[in-house]
Amino acid sequence: MKTVFFDIDTQLDFMFPAGALYVPGAEGILSAVAGLNRFAAANGIVVVSTMDAHAENDEEFLHWPPHCVAGCNGQRKPGQTLLESRAVVTSEAGRVGPLGTQQILLEKQTFDCFSNPNLPGLLEELGADRYVVYGVVTEICVKFAAFGLLRTGARVEIVGDAVRSLRAEAAEAMLAEFRVAGGLVTGMAEVGLFVQNSSTLI
Repeated sequence: MKTVFFDIDTQLDFMFPAGALYVPGAEGILSAVAGLNRFAAANGIVVVSTMDAHAENDEEFLHWPPHCVAGCNGQRKPGQTLLESRAVVTSEAGRVGPLGTQQILLEKQTFDCFSNPNLPGLLEELGADRYVVYGVVTEICVKFAAFGLLRTGARVEIVGDAVRSLRAEAAEAMLAEFRVAGGLVTGMAEVGLFVQNSSTLI
């Protein structure tokens, strides 16, 4: 079974209290995200890391505080979540093949990573039949990614201890809906990693 990992929106503006649109407790999953990404690299699994890349006057800022403006510090990913070999795929870019690339930084301007027109072709080239999804925010961008991937017919797993939400009730409802749709909610140990002393991944 060929697997691809999806690391959703783990960017500075979301992951830390000083960020422009901080997700409460998000810094608590950083070691998990970093560990999952490293595990993928060590096992020849491509990581697709979605990233907001907004314009300064983005329409989304009518409803949310300005965040993840392209080129600004808050739009970056924490260093520990980046892999050595990586490529950026913008919404305007032509198709970039994953061969020889451990991590694909997939930029987007909406909640839905499938709004990047390059993603369907990228998924076809990757040819995965299993996707492992984690990151932020459970009930918004993680939801769009997970349900979009389900529509490909592949097995899709959300790593329940490597996601964070803005609203717990909405996240619980989303995960229940995801299970009904055929998705799986798993844990770190079930994707090959183990947590020791609550924080150190081995």
